[in-house]
Amino acid sequence: MTQQPNEGPTGVPASREPAAKPTAMTKFSWWAALKRTFREFREDNLTDLAAGLTYYGLLALFPAILVLVSLLGLAGPTATQTLTDNINTVLPADVAGVVTSAIQNLQDNRAAAGIFGLVGLLVALWSASGYIAAFMRASNIVYDVPEGRPVWKTLPVRVGVTLLLVVLMTFTVLAITATGAVAQRIGEILGLGPTVTTVWDIAKWPVLLVIVVFMIALLYWASPNAKRGFRWISPGSVLAVAIWLVASALFAVYVANFSSYGQTYGSMAALVIFLVWLWITNIAILLGEEFNAEIERGRAAETGHPEGVEPYVEMRDVPKPRKHAGRREQSV
Repeated sequence: MTQQPNEGPTGVPASREPAAKPTAMTKFSWWAALKRTFREFREDNLTDLAAGLTYYGLLALFPAILVLVSLLGLAGPTATQTLTDNINTVLPADVAGVVTSAIQNLQDNRAAAGIFGLVGLLVALWSASGYIAAFMRASNIVYDVPEGRPVWKTLPVRVGVTLLLVVLMTFTVLAITATGAVAQRIGEILGLGPTVTTVWDIAKWPVLLVIVVFMIALLYWASPNAKRGFRWISPGSVLAVAIWLVASALFAVYVANFSSYGQTYGSMAALVIFLVWLWITNIAILLGEEFNAEIERGRAAETGHPEGVEPYVEMRDVPKPRKHAGRREQSV
């Protein structure tokens, strides 16, 4: 096997000086990275990978709603109504309709929600961990690296990231719920004045945006078999959130004014619209990660790594050679 330039015996890039930070890159490098992002996005078939992530996301969503309703049942119907009102404000109308309808149906049957709350939690955690596993595979494709981490390393990462994301999403839901009358009641319990609750009604949205960016950054850091430092806010996570916000708004306008989902899918139109929106969301997340990967590629090139030689990042774990691989090569 011929060794590529600047590669060590294991096929990974040889030691080199640390690349400059993204903020030190030239404008030309940023523009080149952005162009490569869209080219690699097509070549990696990330729209297909986003469809797979949408499947796993859908599996995790409704058990998560079951758990959510069980928790909100402790706070009474006001909390649930506040949550559905905010969902209608944030999400496109047809997408919000699917989610709020599921919440309302479970709220109407509180006994079932309470009985199956624990079961829903376990199913939601397992389904969400399936999403993380799929995202890890997609991330390796984005960074052009093989999966070298053994199961005893990937499984704790998969479970740990899942649990942390569940905690952050729970906090996000509680923050959305703590609005209006609910926020005033919490303020009274904590001895806070009405000014604090008014400020919170405004300040919670930037806080939630930061949490969403952090959740995406956590996915970007933990998923690929690439040794990278953790960044709270990366260029890719900012790009992903920006594209997601714009794409969601444009999709809402399209559905409201130009689409024929209702004529084509009939009673299933709302569900199809929801699935398309989930797909768009995953496309935005993968596009952001592709941007991070191309920035890493550009940094490697600026420090002397040959163009076109992969991998261009240091791997967390190098794949072990498969047994009898040498025998197969000799037989050929």
